[in-house]
Amino acid sequence: MSQCNPALLEKLINLLGSGGVIYGEDLANRDMAWLKDKTTPWAIARPKTTADISAVMKLCSEYGQSVVTQGGKTGMVDGAATSGDNLALSLERMSGIEELDPLARTMTVLAGTPLQTIQEAAEAAKLSFPLDLGARGSATIGGNIATNAGGNSVIRYGMTRNLILGLEAVLADGTVISSMHKVVKNNTAYDLKQWFIGTEGTLGIVSRAVLKLSPLLHSENTALLAVNDFDTACTLLRELDREFGGSLSAYEVMWNSFFAESTNPENPAHKSSPMPRDYPYYILIETRGTQSEKDAETFQQVLESKFEAGQIQDAVVAQSIADKEGLWAIRDNIESLLQLSPILTYDISLSIPTMAAYLKDTEAAVLEAWPEARFIVFGHLGDGNLHIIVATDEDSPERHHAVDAIIYSRLKNIGGVISAEHGIGTEKRSFLHCSRSAEEIAMMHTIKTAMDPQNLLNPGKVLPDKT
Repeated sequence: MSQCNPALLEKLINLLGSGGVIYGEDLANRDMAWLKDKTTPWAIARPKTTADISAVMKLCSEYGQSVVTQGGKTGMVDGAATSGDNLALSLERMSGIEELDPLARTMTVLAGTPLQTIQEAAEAAKLSFPLDLGARGSATIGGNIATNAGGNSVIRYGMTRNLILGLEAVLADGTVISSMHKVVKNNTAYDLKQWFIGTEGTLGIVSRAVLKLSPLLHSENTALLAVNDFDTACTLLRELDREFGGSLSAYEVMWNSFFAESTNPENPAHKSSPMPRDYPYYILIETRGTQSEKDAETFQQVLESKFEAGQIQDAVVAQSIADKEGLWAIRDNIESLLQLSPILTYDISLSIPTMAAYLKDTEAAVLEAWPEARFIVFGHLGDGNLHIIVATDEDSPERHHAVDAIIYSRLKNIGGVISAEHGIGTEKRSFLHCSRSAEEIAMMHTIKTAMDPQNLLNPGKVLPDKT
């Protein structure tokens, strides 16, 4: 169908009530700035319950209406972009914590609940939900699940997939699949929740979830380290993880290209640097434990031993919460990179032994093609996830595709992947073959067709067109 179907619109309004559907002139008041593609859907449905979502999808199935689910709208690959033919389904009214079970260490939540709300509720119960990322105040748990979000603590706690015990989702025809179990061990046939984690709303709409909580660790130690070479950064990762006894929860490496720009006094968005800005590599580390004095002593002793061994050239240890936040602000300072616009952002994953050669070869190829370009690198080295920023003097689809080809094609032969934690969306679908075999992609199409035969859910995302 094209544009608004008046009969469907009337039924949606009757179903969801006042404020349940945004359409017409009211669409102009919605914030679309987060999208690269600013196209507006013909309407936005705003369900409050799983039953509402089910009823909406039954209507959409009847009318052949495509649906794009939207959460906190913090995605990086236009996975929630719409066209004028789409109905957007916003989960903003499905926010709330249904249950927090401190004994089972679980939390049952609605999909539209912001990540930060979940973190704060867990902490109030002296527990922790360890998924954490910069967009925590806006990102919703449903979106985190749909994209299998990563973040800053993957090295210790794993991706979102590792933190989900139970899940409820609505299929394209309105069928509700509810597997809201609270147990860690569940080997009763197929693990159906996995069909909806990381599939970006193409197989079903996540409506509720049971989250796995962890003990709240009050002892935190944070430091910024400077080292002279990449080999040392890699060696330190393994040594510190061992010598901190498994308490290492973050290991963020910033190449000088990132650190120098994040702390550049001439950049309007810069953060203050607590040490010289000319070291080749900077490492932000954090440990979490339960014994504040003992943990702090161990932290200091281990870092001193690395300094005496010549592995660390400089170090700043946070002495307060403000110090810690200041160090993390440097790492999270994406705003400073936006000052270099136009920029292209990349989120890749590869094994640590292949990183140095890959980055050298890729940067050389980018600079050979566009000598004026900036090639900036940082990332979650502990879990093999790198973020690459390429700033060039041209903002065009042709330039974007050409840089994509350089970044992604070199991953194929070394076992790397084109998306570590941001998903595929629309931006990476044409390069999926760099990380997935033809047989895998064919199987994905088979699954998509079986679960969504009318191609109603997030069409045009994740999977490349069939050839």
